Amino acid sequence: MTTPFDSTFLILVSASMLAISGAPAILLGGTAIGQRLSALLAVLAALLGEFSSLSQLSGLPSATYSIEWPLPFGPAVLSVDKLSLLFLLPLFLVTGCVAVYSLAYWPARKQAGSTGLTLFIGLFAAAMVVVVSARSGVLFLMAWEVMALSAYFLLTTDQQNPDVQKSGMVYLLAAHFGTMALFVVFALLRSESGAFAFPPIHSLSHLSPSATIIMLAALIGFGGKAGLMPLHFWLPGAHANAPSHVSAMMSGLMLKMGIYGILRVLSFFDVLPEWLGWLILILGSWSAVNGIAMASGQRDLKKLLACSSIENVGIIFIGIGMGLVGMQLHSPTLLICGFAGAYIHIINHALFKSLMFMGSGVIIHGAGTRKIDLLGGLARRMPATSPLMLIGSLAICGLPPLNGFIGELFLYIGAINDGISNPLPLAALAAPVLALTGGLAIITFVKLYGIVFLGSPRSDASAHAHEASPLMTGSMAILAFTCLLFGTVPLIPVQLVTPIVSAFGSPGGDTTALIAGQVHLAPLMITNLLLVVLVAVIWLCYFRKLNRSPRNSGATWCCGYPATSPRMQYTGTSFSELIVSQFGVWVSPRRTRPDMRGEILPKRAAFSYESTETVLYQIVTPVFQWTGWAFSYLRRVQHGQLHIYMLYIFATLFILMVWPH
Repeated sequence: MTTPFDSTFLILVSASMLAISGAPAILLGGTAIGQRLSALLAVLAALLGEFSSLSQLSGLPSATYSIEWPLPFGPAVLSVDKLSLLFLLPLFLVTGCVAVYSLAYWPARKQAGSTGLTLFIGLFAAAMVVVVSARSGVLFLMAWEVMALSAYFLLTTDQQNPDVQKSGMVYLLAAHFGTMALFVVFALLRSESGAFAFPPIHSLSHLSPSATIIMLAALIGFGGKAGLMPLHFWLPGAHANAPSHVSAMMSGLMLKMGIYGILRVLSFFDVLPEWLGWLILILGSWSAVNGIAMASGQRDLKKLLACSSIENVGIIFIGIGMGLVGMQLHSPTLLICGFAGAYIHIINHALFKSLMFMGSGVIIHGAGTRKIDLLGGLARRMPATSPLMLIGSLAICGLPPLNGFIGELFLYIGAINDGISNPLPLAALAAPVLALTGGLAIITFVKLYGIVFLGSPRSDASAHAHEASPLMTGSMAILAFTCLLFGTVPLIPVQLVTPIVSAFGSPGGDTTALIAGQVHLAPLMITNLLLVVLVAVIWLCYFRKLNRSPRNSGATWCCGYPATSPRMQYTGTSFSELIVSQFGVWVSPRRTRPDMRGEILPKRAAFSYESTETVLYQIVTPVFQWTGWAFSYLRRVQHGQLHIYMLYIFATLFILMVWPH
């Protein structure tokens, strides 16, 4: 018997509050007070959901709710287990920060469309809560569709921008293509279990004829939503053109719903085939390397962050693949390190990527542009945003003492141990892949932070940039503090994911001791804390010396150049040129060079450079163009002559009657 205060009940209450959080903004006609009341309701819902999720991890009872509805698919079943909590913890935190951030980024008194934006942000978050809480296929698909459509309406808020509308259409096509694959998944699960309710964990046989189809369809449907290559083509445009706080939710939260779906479907089977683990590991490696290579060549700040999300999704899938391979090889170390690293990175990526997208919104809000080559010198003009973006950049690169380090450390240890203990250490190849990915990430985010915040302004937009509202920087500061906390005290994320590793991986024994035994957490925590203290001391000493040093108003020595100019600085394009040339297949740079051959006095010339998307523009778009050309011939049958249409009907009926005989 359950009490009305079990954790599932409280989480469902918070989802209901999020779903109606846009009501005050609508009822009060899109006024500032209505937007503030909506934000307050969303923050209260996020706090309640975060408290309930942490309470369940600490032992608060959880119940299963079955709701009878007049649909012929059985009852709608809702429950929250340990796997759900892995995705709910960052979901509520980021949603609360986004609700506060939106008050200053998209204020109702200045921006059109604030009412719809407020409404769909609440529906978007509520739908994701229901996705991870649903325990029946039909309810899951309904919540999945609400999530997809809410993201579309959020993405296309700017109705006047054709690039936004184009990105929205590509996203909508990709989303519904994935949903078709999910219909296959849940229809076959219904035939296997006899009901639309989810089967119990490890209850389905992997020897079933439809098991392979279910796994592959789940990988296609959910992998496309997660941004796994080669199904990532919708992601750069969608995340770049959405409002920045919407991009934070799409990248930090919505991509994880695809990862959740794959984990949930795979948990239904008793044994997973060996090829599946290797396939996920290969796709994850492909996504990690090529995603960050695509990011390194971007000139658009938000597209760079979007492509970096493909890389981080790849890292998560590397961990999942390692864990599945470890299950097949009966290697507890590989299993634990793979799943623990993947689960930790799921939480950490939601934190630092949401921080970075919100920071990009501050830059766009203050400088009026998101083109990296037009920015520069923002550290002095945005003294609060600059250190917060530095924290996010270091976290994305996986550098200590930030939170991105601990998850990747588990993956490195798992791969290295496999290389030592396994006679044929194929899984150990994940280590050089992670190393290459980490190196490219450092280059990419040195480019981002160095070009945007350091040096001199490269345009009037960056020269006149200003700091954002405390509501925006304050929301970023909460996420930055969490990144620093999880990095300096790695025991916190390890304790959060330990129950999930135990539930899914089933390594046996004391799982906490097994996970903690892979990494010596106490020395790591002490080292990280000392590193933080050292950086803080150096920072304070530098500013103390800077304030005491005499100010020289004369010109700085200019290395022999008589007239220096901001144009003489490195741009983001020139900084990443070498990386782009090495990964040109996936970055697909489009260069336009002037032809000056044979000219004694060259005329005015220009050079242009643009990174394009290989899969979208060289595969998906041509397929749709050729399909449209092929079906254009069918338009000839639509000539408007009624008697010919009646002949079509008669011929069809005649064929149907004759066909059985």
